[in-house]
Amino acid sequence: MMSLFDDEQIMRTYWKDMENTLAHKKDIETAERLIKKGKMSFEDIADCVPSLSFDELKELEAKVMQLS
Repeated sequence: MMSLFDDEQIMRTYWKDMENTLAHKKDIETAERLIKKGKMSFEDIADCVPSLSFDELKELEAKVMQLS
């Protein structure tokens, strides 16, 4: 029986997912740095890091404030 996906397609999907995961982690790190500086509003941070929602930014703020 022929498989639905060939190995090459599976690897492309895997690598794309890994790239997206790494990009998301970098966006989180950027937002954390901006929140720590305390000079920007959530709207401004959301403009700089559009991949994060306001809810994610609020969670990051709570996390950063706990660490301070």
